Amino acid sequence: MKMNELKDIELKDLLEKVENAEEKLQQLKLNHSIAPLENPSQIKAVRRDIARMKTELRQRELNK
Repeated sequence: MKMNELKDIELKDLLEKVENAEEKLQQLKLNHSIAPLENPSQIKAVRRDIARMKTELRQRELNK
């Protein structure tokens, strides 16, 4: 997800997306510990998406 896309999303939806992404990250980590993933870079991508979303949330909080 790009930062431009995140700016258009409402706060409620953005919080929901963060929660879903964190659940997905935990599931990917669990699956990877049991059996190697075909594409382990998925973990890295999801982690970065979470960071982007949290950055946008923080910017909104500071701009109030």
